[in-house]
Amino acid sequence: MSRTCILTDSTALFTKANFAGQEHVTILPHFIQVNDQRLQDRKDLTIYSSSSRFTQSPVTIPPSVDTFRNAYASLGVKYKEIVVILLSSHLSQALANAQLASQSSNSPANIFIIDSLNTAIGLGLLVQAAAELAHRGYTGVEINRLVRGLINHIYSVFCLPDLSHLYRSGQIDPAQAIVGEMLGVIPFFTLENGRLVHTQKIRSPRHLVDIMYEFVAEFENLKYLALLQGITTYEQESRNLRDRISQNVRTTPLCEHSLSLALATILGPHSIGLVVMENLPKEG
Repeated sequence: MSRTCILTDSTALFTKANFAGQEHVTILPHFIQVNDQRLQDRKDLTIYSSSSRFTQSPVTIPPSVDTFRNAYASLGVKYKEIVVILLSSHLSQALANAQLASQSSNSPANIFIIDSLNTAIGLGLLVQAAAELAHRGYTGVEINRLVRGLINHIYSVFCLPDLSHLYRSGQIDPAQAIVGEMLGVIPFFTLENGRLVHTQKIRSPRHLVDIMYEFVAEFENLKYLALLQGITTYEQESRNLRDRISQNVRTTPLCEHSLSLALATILGPHSIGLVVMENLPKEG
């Protein structure tokens, strides 16, 4: 029996197609309820095309308690320990469902549950690190400790213009959404301790580029830098940001990733964001 496996959710985005320990990673999908269909999470955002008509607004549905319970039972046959790393508990019910499932699970494996306080590439970086540690034979206790230490070295910011999506996913109250959309407000958020915190308003496309570049420029020793986008609304701004970063940031290249459908439904399909991971001091 192998020692440790990693369980995560479908909002995780990975920096490479193949990574050490990948064979020990299991991904549970979110689903999207749209009209009368339930779609499994994917990269295709065409449900948000201009021709789409919704009888009800799309909603992201996390893996259920039963789904986690079944995963624990199945993985417990092959592994002694299961390290569960999920998107921020402030963005989805997935972590709460994982905890409920662990309380009633009859899996023989020891289960460690980690709130990543992240999502997308931030979550994926943590899962990749955990998978590599599992591949190298680290125990669940050691992986749990080391991954929790990495969380403090990942930072994310987002421009989220789809206020109605933020309201439906519980990120802002309805009054904020209604007033903000009436006034054409484009808010900018920082992901702090797993919670979206509104920090300022975007005044213009140029302002968006400026504040995203200023965010990157704060870091002197980057390990990874990623641009995240849903439907490409800010194409020119993305190009300008790429150019400015490539000219001024020498520590790491800017990588680009697309939001999954589940996360685009939570944050809004026109979201754009940046995720950075610092080198740990000993790696510098």
